[in-house]
Amino acid sequence: MSAVVLIGAAASVAVYGSRSDGPSLAEPVAAAAQTAVPAAERRAAASLLRSKLGSGKAVTLAFGGDVNFETTGYLLESSPEKVLGSVSPVLRAADIAMVNLETTVTGRGTPAPKAFVYRAPTSAFAALRSAGVDVATEANNHGMDYGVVGLEDSLAAAHAARFPVVGIGLNGARAYAPYRVMVRGQRIAIIGATQVLDDNLISEWTAGPGKPGLASAKDEPRLIRAVRQARATSDTVVVYLHWGIELQSCPSEDQRRLAAALVAAGADVVIGSHAHVLLGAGRLEKALVSYGLGNFAFGAFRTATSQSGVLTVTVTGRRIDGYRWSPAQISGGVPYLLDGSARAEGIRAWGSLRACTGLSR
Repeated sequence: MSAVVLIGAAASVAVYGSRSDGPSLAEPVAAAAQTAVPAAERRAAASLLRSKLGSGKAVTLAFGGDVNFETTGYLLESSPEKVLGSVSPVLRAADIAMVNLETTVTGRGTPAPKAFVYRAPTSAFAALRSAGVDVATEANNHGMDYGVVGLEDSLAAAHAARFPVVGIGLNGARAYAPYRVMVRGQRIAIIGATQVLDDNLISEWTAGPGKPGLASAKDEPRLIRAVRQARATSDTVVVYLHWGIELQSCPSEDQRRLAAALVAAGADVVIGSHAHVLLGAGRLEKALVSYGLGNFAFGAFRTATSQSGVLTVTVTGRRIDGYRWSPAQISGGVPYLLDGSARAEGIRAWGSLRACTGLSR
């Protein structure tokens, strides 16, 4: 986490939708003075505005997509800082940086009955931290690839590394619980959940009372309740989802419906991954939705799956001040920031993905 806002990142990204959705804290006071509104009403108006904007100070959030170490395992022990080294300046420039950790962190357990299973050593958390990542979600269709043993090892490794993870827990209350952090007086809550689970594993992998597992977006009422609970005690609520259809660059109807439900419940920023390709982002009412960040540090063997980047969102309480895209290209499982004409084309291509989302700029 960095206390510096967007230093070093502004030169390498384009700014989208930068605007204010509400007045500054000073404006209602000035307006009240002009119209001789009673002091009690002025205080009530200022209190209401503060409840929407928190301390009134901006916070930057940076998001990357899917991370595992199947093609970069050789770097974890020797040079963990190199796995995300190229993109670390953008991640470090944000106050909070987050990715989807799509692997278990274990050396034990029995592989689940599925086509692909992933695991990584405990140095995975060192690789993330060295790049400036502050929190990860493990709510995805690989979060329990090595069963409850793998889940317990992942949690133990995260605890030992003092690295926050969300979307996973020894019971339902912990799996759906948000990561909470205070930044410049702003209370930030981040929830992780997955809408993607193999049909034969949904029951086994979903966390419940006294039952280890993942926060499942398939139990939508439970997820909505978690968002509402976070909303009541937070200035900014973020939900990071594993969802969508692999290799499809437009959101499904299920994604669009769930995004609307989460925003209605109080989510300010909704971020997604899973499709392994980029999807569009934009505003849904006053919230910011990104339907898919694609791969980040991940094996990518075709042009579409190698397109990557970092989404930086600036928020002031419930207000989305702006958002930026820093495009990258994956090579050998490692993302590298683009520059020059390639950067410009990456920004243009990413912006064009909004056309099929129903989101506004």
